[in-house]
Amino acid sequence: MKKQLLVLVLALGMVSFVQAQDATYQTPPKALADLVNTPPTPGFSVDSKGQWVIITERAANPSIAELSQPELRIAGLRINPANNGPSRGFPLINLKLRKLNGKEEIQVKGLPQKAAISNLSWSPDDAKIAFTNSTDTKIELYVIDVATATARKVTDLALNAALGSPVSWVSDAQSLIVTTVPASRGAAPEVSRVPVGPTIQENLGKKGQAPTYQDLLKNPSDEKQFEYYATAQVVKLGLDGSVKNIGQPMLVRDATPSPDGKYVLVESVHRPFSYIVPLRYFPSKVEIFDTNGSAIKMLTDNPLVENAPWGSDATIPFPRNYNWRADVPATVTWVEPKDGGDSRKKVAIRDVLKALEAPFSGEAKDLYSSALRFGGVVWGNATTAIVSERWWQNRKLVTKILNPSDPANPVVLLERSFEDKYSDPGQPETKKNQYGRQVLDINAKNEVYYLNTTGASPEGDRPFVSVLNLKTKENKIIWRSEAPYFEIPVSILNAEKGEVLTRREAVDQNPNYFVRNLNFTAKKKKKNETALTQVSFFPDPYPQLKGIQKQVLRYKRNDGVDLTATLYLPAGYKKEDGPLPTFLWAYPAEFKSKDAAGQVSGSPYKFNAISFWGAAAFVTMGYAVLDNASIPIIGEGDKEPNDTYVEQLVASAKAAIETGVKMGVVDSSRVGVGGHSYGAFMTANLLTHSKLFKAGIARSGAYNRTLTPFGFQNEQRTYWQAPDVYNTMSPFMNADKMKTPLLLIHGEADNNTGTFPVQSERYFNALKGMGATAKLVFLPYESHHYDSQESLMHMLSEMNNWLDKYVKNAGKTTGASGSVGGKGEK
Repeated sequence: MKKQLLVLVLALGMVSFVQAQDATYQTPPKALADLVNTPPTPGFSVDSKGQWVIITERAANPSIAELSQPELRIAGLRINPANNGPSRGFPLINLKLRKLNGKEEIQVKGLPQKAAISNLSWSPDDAKIAFTNSTDTKIELYVIDVATATARKVTDLALNAALGSPVSWVSDAQSLIVTTVPASRGAAPEVSRVPVGPTIQENLGKKGQAPTYQDLLKNPSDEKQFEYYATAQVVKLGLDGSVKNIGQPMLVRDATPSPDGKYVLVESVHRPFSYIVPLRYFPSKVEIFDTNGSAIKMLTDNPLVENAPWGSDATIPFPRNYNWRADVPATVTWVEPKDGGDSRKKVAIRDVLKALEAPFSGEAKDLYSSALRFGGVVWGNATTAIVSERWWQNRKLVTKILNPSDPANPVVLLERSFEDKYSDPGQPETKKNQYGRQVLDINAKNEVYYLNTTGASPEGDRPFVSVLNLKTKENKIIWRSEAPYFEIPVSILNAEKGEVLTRREAVDQNPNYFVRNLNFTAKKKKKNETALTQVSFFPDPYPQLKGIQKQVLRYKRNDGVDLTATLYLPAGYKKEDGPLPTFLWAYPAEFKSKDAAGQVSGSPYKFNAISFWGAAAFVTMGYAVLDNASIPIIGEGDKEPNDTYVEQLVASAKAAIETGVKMGVVDSSRVGVGGHSYGAFMTANLLTHSKLFKAGIARSGAYNRTLTPFGFQNEQRTYWQAPDVYNTMSPFMNADKMKTPLLLIHGEADNNTGTFPVQSERYFNALKGMGATAKLVFLPYESHHYDSQESLMHMLSEMNNWLDKYVKNAGKTTGASGSVGGKGEK
């Protein structure tokens, strides 16, 4: 008996040792580690005149020590209490200037030491650039003089960036509207560990359906903390250091000057706060002040919204989206719901776009009545604006031309399904007007340029530039990306000269910026004239990946739906080498149309910019990678996509593997699957409901849909309306069916709606209880996306070890003819 007890103790000790031996951060093989260590490619921003470029250098991944600094997680926010700004981000560390048509890079002088730069913005006249710098104790405001390439700190005031960007230029380019920490704020409230009483919530018979938000207020102490750090004083700050307070300190969400610079639109929140919804649903005021600091008009004071209508086509039942009209001196616009925000109501008009001109004493005018949910407006001039409305349930998108001076009869420009990528015209090009605001760039022929940065087509993605005639509604493509390059239009530099800034790349050429002359033809060629001029010269960030093979695959699912995936093969691989162990990575998407679901995605001409984040990195480890494999979940007509989620999921994955097997590159007996977030949910379901895979890797997913009972992803029904759908789709509910090794990775501080860390914890416990082979890795201080150097290295190490153990060394087939999955599907 003693001997048996000793054996049991030793066995328990061994289990404990196995669990603890990986308790320090691990480093993956060099090929994977090099991807994490690659410096970020600099940013490239051109002024509106096409003369100057600001080149921005970004910091590498932060250390876990940086990520572990104190952080407040309240009201759906993450605040750094030391400097009153956001606690997470990737600041810029250096700035350089150069002429667009030159090659000399000019180091900006006067930058702060240990710069942590954010909120970079050109002035209305493009002569200056404002930015904020985060220190250990406060956020500072700097302005660069472009002509001298010199930066200087404008004020000693501490900025308050807790609720958003704290800086907006005024149209005179000599002043800014800034949110600051009130000078009289005093010390932060003490947080006592001794409660004054219980935390109580109450509902008096009203429906309050809401997603499962994270980082919410939890008690009165949180409320005091939030109020303290969110309170800001809006000021008009001159470049000469002059300061004029705008109103009194308040919890400022946004402060924006009018185009003419005479007024400031201020949105603020106030008590009572909520413990079940985040900041954007708190009671909110929208007020207009003049730049002398006086209150002019209260536009709205919306109450707390805890019982908003639920659904993708629903919205809050109060006025929303307050903005300045960009093409006139001082007109404020907003949207009012006529259906109470409830998409289930049958009404002729859903939303109305309202407008009120300075001095804001008259009645607001109706500018546009939307039969669907209002989607947005791009202002042009007194007679032209482009408005849109959309409806998720049937994926309908309507775009119209509006005459703001005579808005009675807007003209339909385009009516389409926003799922239909092939019919997407892109976005209209804008330019700065006299106020420094972006408006439609309308030429003398009443034409507008459209830039399509995806350019989806049956041949793959081919971005293009088109010209839309606003009178005839004809949209003519005047240039399109051509093989063997993938070239994206960024902005029109000079419409008259036909000069457009593009970003161009090829499989073996990293992205760089070019000026393309759209008017250039061989017949018009002049001395020293060229169709394409390179204006950035960033080196290849991944020289070690030369020779990686990439191909966009097209294939069909068993129900005839067209699918695509990007296949990566190791450098030097030849088909004679035989089929490879394979890693499939995907993220499901929902559709209402088979035709839209089957449209081609991706381009074979994109640079092999293999990130450490997805699956493509593992081509360096000798795997064939099926990246971004199409997993469409379709529900046409009255059918809902998720009613047949599992069947469509398995069929899509099976089709991808079979395609690789027929090509002779995929070993069907050695295939792993992975995904992040909804892709993690997909992964767990594929392992549960098929025998296609040897192992899976699921990062930051949700596995028990009863914990997201009021809808998830794009599911509109609640748990009580479709319990079978929720239960069938929940891997947690089917943990007893899991027989395939699964690695679960999750950030301990995940703030994404629905993906609470407890999802992975409880799912792992269920798998453990059912005897499954599973491993759970929690990454300290990490959110939904992992940031720190140590966490990223460890993530890759865990993934590589799991794939190596359960996929690469799981046994091989004799050839490409092996049956998919080996044992068929469940």
